[in-house]
Amino acid sequence: MKNFKTFSVIACCMLQLSANAQNGWKIQPVAIQTRWAKEVSPANALKEYPRPQLVRKQWQNLNGLWQYAITPKGASTPTAYAGEILVPYPIESALSGVKKAVLPNQNLWYKRNITKPTLQNGERALLHFGAVDWQAVVLLNGKTVGTHTGGYQNFSLDITDALQGGNNELVVQVYDPTDQGPNPHGKQVLSPKDIYYTPSTGIWQTVWMEIVPAAAISNLRLTPDIDKGVLHVTVDAPAGSEVVLTASSAGKTVSTIKGNAGTELLLPMKAAKLWSPADPFLYDLRVQLLKDGKPADEVQSYFGMRKVEIRKDAAGYDRIFLNNQYTYNLGTLDQGFWPDGLLTAPTDEALAFDIKAIKAMGFNTIRKHIKIEPARWYYHCDKLGMMVWQDFVNPPHHMPEGAKEEFEKEVAATITQLYDHPCITSWVLFNEKWGVFDQQRLTEWVKHTDPSRLINGHSGEILYVNEKLRSPSPNAWVSADMTDVHSYPDPMNAPAHPGKARILGEFGGIGVFIPDHQWNPMSAWGYIQVTPSALKAKYTIMNQHLQLLEKEGLSGSIYTQPFDVETEQNGIMTYDREVIKIPFEEMRRIHRPLVANNGTIPAVTAQAADITDPGQLYSQLLQQYIDGKKDPAFLRKLAMTAQQVDDKPGARLAAADYIASLKTYSVDDLAFIMQTTNSAKDPGFAIVQQQAAEIDRLMGGRQAEVKMMNIIYKDEIQAAVSKPDAQPDWNQLAANVSKYGAAGEEILLRAKTIHYLNKQEWDDFAKAAGEYVSKYGNTLRPEELNQYAWTAFERVNDAALLAAAASWSELSLKASENNAAYMDTYANLLYKIGKKEDAIRIQTNAVRIADDDSLKETLSKMQRGEKTWK
Repeated sequence: MKNFKTFSVIACCMLQLSANAQNGWKIQPVAIQTRWAKEVSPANALKEYPRPQLVRKQWQNLNGLWQYAITPKGASTPTAYAGEILVPYPIESALSGVKKAVLPNQNLWYKRNITKPTLQNGERALLHFGAVDWQAVVLLNGKTVGTHTGGYQNFSLDITDALQGGNNELVVQVYDPTDQGPNPHGKQVLSPKDIYYTPSTGIWQTVWMEIVPAAAISNLRLTPDIDKGVLHVTVDAPAGSEVVLTASSAGKTVSTIKGNAGTELLLPMKAAKLWSPADPFLYDLRVQLLKDGKPADEVQSYFGMRKVEIRKDAAGYDRIFLNNQYTYNLGTLDQGFWPDGLLTAPTDEALAFDIKAIKAMGFNTIRKHIKIEPARWYYHCDKLGMMVWQDFVNPPHHMPEGAKEEFEKEVAATITQLYDHPCITSWVLFNEKWGVFDQQRLTEWVKHTDPSRLINGHSGEILYVNEKLRSPSPNAWVSADMTDVHSYPDPMNAPAHPGKARILGEFGGIGVFIPDHQWNPMSAWGYIQVTPSALKAKYTIMNQHLQLLEKEGLSGSIYTQPFDVETEQNGIMTYDREVIKIPFEEMRRIHRPLVANNGTIPAVTAQAADITDPGQLYSQLLQQYIDGKKDPAFLRKLAMTAQQVDDKPGARLAAADYIASLKTYSVDDLAFIMQTTNSAKDPGFAIVQQQAAEIDRLMGGRQAEVKMMNIIYKDEIQAAVSKPDAQPDWNQLAANVSKYGAAGEEILLRAKTIHYLNKQEWDDFAKAAGEYVSKYGNTLRPEELNQYAWTAFERVNDAALLAAAASWSELSLKASENNAAYMDTYANLLYKIGKKEDAIRIQTNAVRIADDDSLKETLSKMQRGEKTWK
């Protein structure tokens, strides 16, 4: 049963700016960039061996310049390409050299040539992809050699038989609907804002080719058992092979064993040195494959001996124990985004820097938030000593057809991919009800699949923001090892449940903006805002409360967050990793009562934040303006700073002067105009109207139209519809907005539709929606069309209005083929207007696609000739 819900009239959206690809690679303009961006070039793009736990010598890095093209989704392989892209940086990123958006109705194509390697004695050539978001089809010399679905998981293809002598044309076709499909997508959305960020489409981790013997090792599964003093090892290799395992330390053999591939072997590790954040000791592991008693393959790996569990401490509290000792998990919520590379770190040094910086702050845990990192990130955590709570990447909130199956498939692949890393101590299944389903079954399945780690079945299903309970839930942590709450901004304890550790899965989010180090100076989002000078005291008090809560049984906490991310400016460091808002040594001092020994502190550098009050800095700029300083760069900075300190008149004045100084409009200028234009009276409004096509081309989607409609609604319509007893004069409103053209008409029709929908005046709603959809239905998202249609089905009886609603439903189906919920709506509407045979045919198809009891019940009613509506 679909639930009726209140609609917002408009939702402002903002897509990542893009720029035309240039002939020859260069980093594209970006608001801020990291210190490592200048080190990136086509010759050295992420050159390190990408898989540290399965290392071979014979490999070729395929990162570098490829050709790219963007085509409509159904188009065939392109014959011409638009330019060059630097792999593996996402096409939306500045480091790609392209910085273009790819929409859900488009495909992205990559092309390059590879040379057939010399192969001897039956050797095979494998093509490896670290990650491609989301669906990939790989073609070699025009023939498909493999496909893969999953935006965060690696995959490999044997391309030996498709290779020809000399050059070979390698093409990768990518489809990525971002947040519009059934794919787990994390924080990536087409309209970034607040806690959601710019998408990354296509290849975003290293691509490489590797030569392996005819009989080769394909995977290792390593499970330490410190109590029994053994390492459980399973080597995936051809049946009938033998393997020799040799553990060593500093070049000296510690233990060795021989056994069959594909079976679990027990490598003795008596009196092993244990892995922990205080002492992240790792053993080297050599794995040799024997075929008919002779060496056939060899890989180098490593492992750590550690154990994690829930046990009672001396006071009777259920706690997290590491290596049989209670260890408070002091963590931070790491998103893994970069201003210049988006999902992809500029360099391996940059990738390691984040972990080093977090350890230098005094944390011993990272919650890796709904992103799977490259293998080298976990390698750095293993080497540096950082416990990781690894989130699975959430399914989409709206859970379209196929989302559940795709989520489960990707969870299973993630566990396999990351299993051997000792740093990972806990899996986080769901976050704050995002796409939650079958929680108990899936929690138990993860625990059964990997009993060596803890399972946080639901982080923050009970969620408090500013002391208001937002999401209570019965049986919230069923079958999990933890009870976990999120509390913003101030910390609180989770409920006590027998056998479960109490966890504060997220808290904090203190917003502090640092001028000249912001992705978007017009936005500085945080759960609360304080000045730089006030941050240290506020953060210290929060951590003192953690100490009090720890005495009451709290076993771990996750602070949001270590780095600013796009419009979120609540990090301890800025997004460009240049400024730390509380010095490293002060952070360690604050954290020391909970983490007394965090091992060797890495050497990292960052500027200390200027703690001068931002209002004082702005006042100085404003006085310069009064004294006559009016150059364009100064005016732009003044406008941004005015907005940050909430001087709206000053922001309008400086923005108007800056816009008036422009003769032509760069990408950044258009972005500034979009951000600072808030009224039809602002000078930027006319520019948005004039430059609408260019803004939409650069930003993707309908950014200019949406901006204009937001403004028209606020200026001309909102006052007439906002009161509960409002009776708008639609004719007068139509006359008022007519001067704005299509944007005025569209927002008025939308406002009229939503007004009657919220007032529950059903026939008037259906009439208004009919006019709105007939003119602008192609701009509406399928789920909104479906909601309109379902509402009409449930609430309207007029045959003509129902027939119109059926056309809306049909439009939603055209945009989302094989969506069982949309089919159900369409079938119900057809059935209600008397088209029984068509309704039964469509509902039968819906049942075939989705094995859902409610759909089956509706079909049975249709077949019996009973009403399907109340």
